[in-house]
Amino acid sequence: MNFTLHQLQVFLKVSETKSITKAAEELYLTQPAVSIQLKNFQDQFDIPLTEVVGRQLYVTDFGQEIAVAAQAIIDQVNAINYKLAAYKGQLSGRLKIASVSTGKYVIPYFLSGFLQQNPQVELKLDVTNKAQVLNSLAENEIDFALVSILPDKLPVQAVPLMENKLYLVSGKEFASEADGLGIELFQQLTLIYREQGSGTRITMEDFLNRMKIPVRKTLVLTSNEAVKQAVIAGLGCSIMPIIGIKNELKLGELRIIQVEGLPIQTYWNLIYLKSKRLSPAAEAFLAYVEREKKLIIDQHFR
Repeated sequence: MNFTLHQLQVFLKVSETKSITKAAEELYLTQPAVSIQLKNFQDQFDIPLTEVVGRQLYVTDFGQEIAVAAQAIIDQVNAINYKLAAYKGQLSGRLKIASVSTGKYVIPYFLSGFLQQNPQVELKLDVTNKAQVLNSLAENEIDFALVSILPDKLPVQAVPLMENKLYLVSGKEFASEADGLGIELFQQLTLIYREQGSGTRITMEDFLNRMKIPVRKTLVLTSNEAVKQAVIAGLGCSIMPIIGIKNELKLGELRIIQVEGLPIQTYWNLIYLKSKRLSPAAEAFLAYVEREKKLIIDQHFR
């Protein structure tokens, strides 16, 4: 056996993503480079690690066992690097955060200064929908989660960051006479929803139910960006967090419709399990957020 650490990292990423293309994207490599490293690693085993059925890549049972061993080796290498950094008096370790999709407009600003101050800290950031974020938190796979709706059933500690306002938004061609109308306006609209499990969708549905608003026509799309582009194209209107549409509002591609009961105001919270034993890197990040959040908000979100 003469495999390299790089080959282990490539194989592990392929086994996680079940895709050479996705693995290449996440590793910032070309697809041919990933394919070559995967082949060189596979050639050292008599038993297949992966197989392709149709156009889908699958990891074999043997490959899954090798992936577990590869993760253990990489963790040990990281632990050595962290110990070396700690010996030199530098903060090190891995910081694992999951954010709901709209939170991608928020969390980078709370991370950039911290990572610049602590270059030895390794960040793993997953941006997905609310249901998957909370599942990762419940399974203790992450240190922190960024959400706009606090979970009911998980015992969490919450650190409020900043307000999150949601408005009814249309494309630029929508009639301006709609401003100031009551909730009867919604009966004239095609409303564009996020997918099930999205925090934005939950907030939107709570508002519609609370105001007893019947919805005539709907579309469902699977990302905030997809909803935004659909609204710009005139396919309908949506209730959206303003933080994700600031540029489009400035450019005039989107417009806010003033209507009774809006905006909805929630709050962005950084949450973690009450029972969680935070690593030194996680504790340092928490202290940084508490200390710097007002300055970050003043600089980037006023």
